[in-house]
Amino acid sequence: MTVRRLPAVVLTAVLAAGAMAGCGSESWEKKCSTNADRVIECTPDQRPEARAVTGELLDGGTYDVTQDRGKVVVVNFWGSWCNPCRAEADDLERTYQATKAKDVTFVGVNSRDDRDPAKAFERGFGVTYPSIYDRDGSVALKFDVTQVTTPATLILDRQGRIAAGIRGATTIAVLQPVVERIAAEGPG
Repeated sequence: MTVRRLPAVVLTAVLAAGAMAGCGSESWEKKCSTNADRVIECTPDQRPEARAVTGELLDGGTYDVTQDRGKVVVVNFWGSWCNPCRAEADDLERTYQATKAKDVTFVGVNSRDDRDPAKAFERGFGVTYPSIYDRDGSVALKFDVTQVTTPATLILDRQGRIAAGIRGATTIAVLQPVVERIAAEGPG
């Protein structure tokens, strides 16, 4: 029997498709509402718990999503090779700056990049929040109840549950009101 290796991009896409389907269970976003801006929002009783996600940061060190329990965490999946990611980078940074005083933090999940282009992307767009280096997509797959696409953005509530998701690129006009609504919920 001959075993063929799939290219990493194909393998990641196949695995992500399984993740988007919720690993065989009913997908979380089907229980929530989706608006015209492709924002999927869940009421507190509909929110699935995000799995424990850790990873190596682009600039060194590690990140563990549980360290930010009690904060709203905005997770953005991006790549330097992704034109829609370039289009949303300024809006993400501006939303981060506008909401961080409300106990909101951002973390990027960079995929399918080498470190140098990823770091150059962050420098070029003035991104000041950290990003997990996820060359093979394994960190993104830990969010197995989500639609793992690039770009995509998830907003976790203060209890670490997925409160909202945005498929595709976003803008400050779409993202900031969602983040502020979730931040206004208080400690829960």
